[in-house]
Amino acid sequence: MRILLLEDDSQLGPWVATGLREEGHVVDHFTDGKDALLAAMGQEYELLILDRMVPGLEGLDVLKSLRASRNTTPALFLTALGEVDSRVEGFEAGGDDYLTKPFAFVELSARVNALGRRREGAASATSEPTVLKYGDLSIDLLSRSCERQGQAIELMAKEFKLLEYFMRRPGRLVTRTMLLEQVWDMSFDPTTSVVETHISRLRAKIDKPFGDELIRTRRGEGYV
Repeated sequence: MRILLLEDDSQLGPWVATGLREEGHVVDHFTDGKDALLAAMGQEYELLILDRMVPGLEGLDVLKSLRASRNTTPALFLTALGEVDSRVEGFEAGGDDYLTKPFAFVELSARVNALGRRREGAASATSEPTVLKYGDLSIDLLSRSCERQGQAIELMAKEFKLLEYFMRRPGRLVTRTMLLEQVWDMSFDPTTSVVETHISRLRAKIDKPFGDELIRTRRGEGYV
């Protein structure tokens, strides 16, 4: 894969870049967020590995800018900020995985390969529909757009991913644990309210303005 690496640590950055190159990847290593953003906007990458706290422009803001420009390249945050709130913030910005420092290179390699397989699987699924519909609601997986009753609905990256997960499972029970694992790539955490918060926001956009509830709660079980 062609990988963009944003890491300003003078020892860690070259070490990661060398290890990935030894595994056959092409790595462009940057130590400044602004330089990395310019490169990602002008060059097609298959994976982004981003440190959070770097000069020029924080890694989180780099990814936000790319997602705003509809860049969907998978992104792995590699950072010392390991608190739950920091991880959630990374996923909210459009991140696909999160690895905290210190880490073993073998784990980084496994996560890189997993994201690569996920991207290849998405690219090869040419027979899958690019538009999902449920009643009068539809989402376009290519343009990442959503509309109901002909009205466009603006969704944040995680809201879109959450809605897509529901629409691929119409009429089926979806538990909170399933959503944490599949939408946020998080193990079960009873202290976080990220699922409830996002479902509330999603309902406010796709249900309340239209007077017809599509996402229903099954108390003590999950959502349908």
